[in-house]
Amino acid sequence: MTTLAAHGFGFATLVETPGWTWLGLQFEHVQWEGLVFWDLIQPAFMFMVGLAMPFAVAARTRKHGPETVWKHVAYRAFMLIVISNVIMSISAGELRFQLINVLAQIGFTYFICYGLMQLSFRSQAVVAAAILLGYTAIFVVSPGEAGAFAMGDNWGERMDQFIFGQSNPGHWATVNFIPSVVVTLAGVWAGRLMIEQRPHAERMRILAVSAVVCLASGYALGAFVPIIKRIHTASFTLAACGWVLLLLLGFYWIVEVQDRKKLVFPLVVVGMNSIFIYCLNILLGGWIRRATDVFTDGWEFLGDGAPIAQSLSMFAVMWYLCWWLYKRRIFIKV
Repeated sequence: MTTLAAHGFGFATLVETPGWTWLGLQFEHVQWEGLVFWDLIQPAFMFMVGLAMPFAVAARTRKHGPETVWKHVAYRAFMLIVISNVIMSISAGELRFQLINVLAQIGFTYFICYGLMQLSFRSQAVVAAAILLGYTAIFVVSPGEAGAFAMGDNWGERMDQFIFGQSNPGHWATVNFIPSVVVTLAGVWAGRLMIEQRPHAERMRILAVSAVVCLASGYALGAFVPIIKRIHTASFTLAACGWVLLLLLGFYWIVEVQDRKKLVFPLVVVGMNSIFIYCLNILLGGWIRRATDVFTDGWEFLGDGAPIAQSLSMFAVMWYLCWWLYKRRIFIKV
């Protein structure tokens, strides 16, 4: 969320700076095949939601009873879809119904994963495998003229054209929520690992092995099924899970093993009001940038570093607002 709200810290502009092109490329989505850091933002969201679910469900069950959980899950999923369409319509300047925005996608995966949480772990694993296999099979058996996973002519894009009458800008497929269920479910498994009474070393070993397995499987499968985020292929799903698991492992080591909680406090402030800063960024991010530029002259005196300073200034304002809410124990929730 911090990286997204800070617009990648402006690093994408470095793609034109000699010696820093490699870093700039990490903060823009690849055009079609491949995977860079920026492509992991949405999978990390999905995974994070799943990671929180065992804790949230347990807390709500204790407080309100198990019979209230399904109702609350359905309400939250519905509201995420509603909020997604409200903010995207305001951003577009016109009423626009879509289901590709991350909040809408989370609404679907959150609801489905709660249903899957009622099954045994083995059954969940079987369902996850079936989702990836079935999703891939649908693309393969209904290829476009240029192939099953061609940009502009694939099953995912044809589904958008059939349901919405048009493709999404950038060739993003609404059906991405189907394989995203696997990412969220992986987060659920990680959350259960954290709830269980296990020593740090054992948790870290499980996370590390899982990450390696996912990465190896994803990149190996990539030889047959291209790694494509815009249609969330099975190879991308597995590879993304691997990288996100490595991120979790790193933060777990810093926060839990090394007990360096102060290092991540700025991230905690953002995380406690993630819905707020996400909506603020979409609705008022441009205004905040223009407002800060009034006092900084756009940081033009920094040359190539100006976009980075601009992004950091804009994010500093949004972070302060989150901190103001945090200090007053005000948390915007759905």
